[in-house]
Amino acid sequence: MPVDMHKNVSVQVDSDFALLLPGGVYEIKKMEPRSKIRTIIVFCLFLAIAGIIGFGYFCQDQVCALSKRAVMLQSSEMMAYNELQPVGGNTAVASKASAPQNIIANAGLSYEDVLNDDFQFDMDGHDVMVFLHIQKTGGTSFGRHLVRDLDLKRPCECQRQRKRCYCFRPHRNENWLFSRYSTGWKCGLHADWTELTSCVDVELDKNEGETAKRRYFYISLLREPISRYMSEYRHVRRGATWKGSRHWCLGRQATASELPPCYKGKDWLNVDLDQFAGCESNLAANRQTRMLADLALVGCYNKSSMPAHERDRVMLASAKRNLAAMAYFGLTEYQKMSQYIFEETFNLRFAIPFEQHNATISAAAVTNLRSDQRRRIERLNGLDIELYAFAKNLLFQRFEHLKAKDANFAQRFANLGNIFYKQGVTEFNWDSNIEDALSTDH
Repeated sequence: MPVDMHKNVSVQVDSDFALLLPGGVYEIKKMEPRSKIRTIIVFCLFLAIAGIIGFGYFCQDQVCALSKRAVMLQSSEMMAYNELQPVGGNTAVASKASAPQNIIANAGLSYEDVLNDDFQFDMDGHDVMVFLHIQKTGGTSFGRHLVRDLDLKRPCECQRQRKRCYCFRPHRNENWLFSRYSTGWKCGLHADWTELTSCVDVELDKNEGETAKRRYFYISLLREPISRYMSEYRHVRRGATWKGSRHWCLGRQATASELPPCYKGKDWLNVDLDQFAGCESNLAANRQTRMLADLALVGCYNKSSMPAHERDRVMLASAKRNLAAMAYFGLTEYQKMSQYIFEETFNLRFAIPFEQHNATISAAAVTNLRSDQRRRIERLNGLDIELYAFAKNLLFQRFEHLKAKDANFAQRFANLGNIFYKQGVTEFNWDSNIEDALSTDH
């Protein structure tokens, strides 16, 4: 009788295992002792864990998840990450808040990255500073310092009549600085964090006619919120509008229903303070928080996407997180400290010392506010007040950290900007930029 070689066969084995060979034939093999298998498994697990830790800490590109700098960054921003976690089941926010690494995917290198001993801002490579210029924080003067007063191998070439400078790399005509005075408002007038992070790379590719793998370093200035708000009020009262701002988010501009105008006509000339503060869509309130936050987290300018208190909470946490991750930020009230931090962070030197102007017109206006006006403005800028306190604390931490590393701190700090004598010192005076007083792009 012919034998069916594919017939199922049941084999009873002890301490062995059966291997089915082609043709349905079973081969009996002896199993390894359990203790030996357990030893092999433990050894493999040990190798895997050791490999993960070793790669995380000692990989060459210094961008590993467990590197010292990344751990420092995570710990310093854990509070902001936690605050970004949504409440009330908002899945749109949850999808982004649960993965903070996606929020800053295009936001460039962080301050912790540039603290690395091997770091150097590479003018000859593809490093780019991106200046996030918030209105009435001293950004106009700081922007001039960047293009006029840095001690560079190839200084920026400025054309006063055009209010534009060519800030090119030492050996080729590519921009190392993305700012109002170097590239213009390529991403929109006073573009915010949300706009810049989705736009800068595309605009530089278009401007330079090629795609490059660039490293971006975001920088910004903040100012004490009540003084900043009053400075913006005075600027608007003189005729400024910033109508050219795009308010771009998630692929579209804010609609007129999302940002209804506060006035009729071409400007808000001679508006009084109570009217200015009374417009609910006036972006002067909490401007610094809004411009530093990832607005995609809160449905952009659609305020109906979540309750107001939740929107405020997420925006503030996002602004704190983005500020802490920036390569550099300064405070207008601490010019010398801000200059030192910039120079030590980027290993670049300004040829002049920054000027401190404490007695500003806006400061005088603040002292003349009625008590009810002061309370109202503080309430309107509650998020900015908390953000500024966070920024001030962080700035002092960075200053103390850099100071501790600097063996020549006393001499360095006393001689900031004293590289050589320079005519036409650029001063920080954010209340008297006469040539820009009525400009819509100031």
